[in-house]
Amino acid sequence: MKKRLLAGLLALGMLWTLVSLTACEKKPSKYTAYSFDYFDTVTTIVGYAKSQEEFDRVSSQVLRQLEEYHKLFTIYHRFDGMENLCTINELKDGAHRTVTVDRRIIDMLLYAKQMYVKTNGLVNIAMGSVLSIWHDYREEGMDEPWNAKLPPMDKLTEAAKHTDIDLLVIDEQINTVTLTDPAMTLDVGAIAKGYAVEMVARSLEEQGITGYVINVGGNVRTVGTKGDGDAWMAGIENPSEEDEEPYLAYLSLAGESLVTSGSYQRYYVVDGKRYHHIIDPATLMPSEGFLSVSIVCQSSADGDALSTALFCMTLEQGRSLIESLPDTEAMWVLQNGTRITSSGFDQYTTQP
Repeated sequence: MKKRLLAGLLALGMLWTLVSLTACEKKPSKYTAYSFDYFDTVTTIVGYAKSQEEFDRVSSQVLRQLEEYHKLFTIYHRFDGMENLCTINELKDGAHRTVTVDRRIIDMLLYAKQMYVKTNGLVNIAMGSVLSIWHDYREEGMDEPWNAKLPPMDKLTEAAKHTDIDLLVIDEQINTVTLTDPAMTLDVGAIAKGYAVEMVARSLEEQGITGYVINVGGNVRTVGTKGDGDAWMAGIENPSEEDEEPYLAYLSLAGESLVTSGSYQRYYVVDGKRYHHIIDPATLMPSEGFLSVSIVCQSSADGDALSTALFCMTLEQGRSLIESLPDTEAMWVLQNGTRITSSGFDQYTTQP
């Protein structure tokens, strides 16, 4: 009898200990980290963790991976002991050499080729010869606004002869890349940020880490829900400088991505007219159809590529493409401010 009583008391004590521990278990708190070092933009990481130390561990991992992707994908800088896109673009004795690269570059380039097909050539990472001209004129025009000029069309047309993506030769077996046209260069600006963000987010998911948002220059990828299980809220920025409302719509996201491309970002002014950075391969000029295009989908990489592609399509072409893709929605903002959405876009909208 005493043994039963003792066993009962021990069991009751263990039960109260378990209840007490559960009641006292610390709920996840919200933390934020920032960086200005990668992809020439601001990185924001928001996450729910049980301690600052836990959050710092995860955010440090995210930033470390973003740094690696930034170094691999940049076309403007080379790094000691590393082959990256910058070194792929370099010439030696008048030709591009065959470069053995990190597998992450191979995977990104293969993805880029897939998106070239999916977007009917509107996302073309082999457009570097054209985009570099626009980049130089835009930088000069921003540094000296009084002397801003447009690139000569004959110069752009000549450069466009060297944008055949089939001349980007990839050997998946030995991880080599060769540009067989000496005048061709790569520019992954339409996909690099989104692709990097997606790869980092997937790395967290594979580790069972949830409750985070990674935002690299407006490429937003949610990883699971918030600490309390609620969805994240993300806003689509208002491209109009005259409107006092900062956001056009608020979206509820739980594992999805939101990416916006806009003519109000990265532009310069020539003779009173703005010229932005999204160049239409058909005209070799900045596309003029929209103020912004926003994509909601599962993959931040897809969102980045699709927002660029739709910017260079007509509204009808863009709607047809979006409606053909599963779990993918879009919002277009026309030049007059009119907002048009795809058929399933409203399922994500919410109130602030």
